[in-house]
Amino acid sequence: MQAFLLIPESEWKEVLERLVRLEEAEQQRTKEKEALPADEILNVRQAAALLKVTPEGLRKARRAGRVKGIRINEKEWGFYTAELHRYLNRYNRI
Repeated sequence: MQAFLLIPESEWKEVLERLVRLEEAEQQRTKEKEALPADEILNVRQAAALLKVTPEGLRKARRAGRVKGIRINEKEWGFYTAELHRYLNRYNRI
């Protein structure tokens, strides 16, 4: 047994218009995402130079959880540029 709902034509047209606007907004967001450059992974020295801190200062920030890093291999860590920019904005280091 299926349930159904009767909606006046004017309300149905409003719903369809909202759906079209949402689809257009989603397409716009998709285009903006495609326009963004790929996120680059920097090693500790490169990331520290970008942040204008010492490599040891960056390591301390990673250990404290202020900046997220990714493990490249057993000894080295990498950092996404987007994460580094988030760190700059969050801690007002611009």
